[in-house]
Amino acid sequence: MGTQIGKFTKSDKFHLTIQGLNLLAASAKHKVWLKPISEMSFLYGNSVLKGGVGRIPENIQVNDGVVVYSMADVPLGFGVAAKSTQDCRKMDPSGIVMHHHADFGEYLRMEDKL
Repeated sequence: MGTQIGKFTKSDKFHLTIQGLNLLAASAKHKVWLKPISEMSFLYGNSVLKGGVGRIPENIQVNDGVVVYSMADVPLGFGVAAKSTQDCRKMDPSGIVMHHHADFGEYLRMEDKL
């Protein structure tokens, strides 16, 4: 009857799951593109480091929702920005740029729970 994009927790908060990725990717305001070397790290549930970012737009602020793409424009998942774009330009390559929330690999790892 439709696509389940999330679920409510016991504390009545809405938890967005990976099934909503295609809807988010179509209307995403903030996007980050990953280098091929860091795609697998993200798909295993790790946060995105500055050294793994291929492209990042100028208008991202702290705590903005971000959709993560591969360099081939394939949506991989989504998360929350840990730093603004201006802060990212100044930081070292091992700093965290984006916190992981959900990824396409989660669908394969937790297929029975989703």
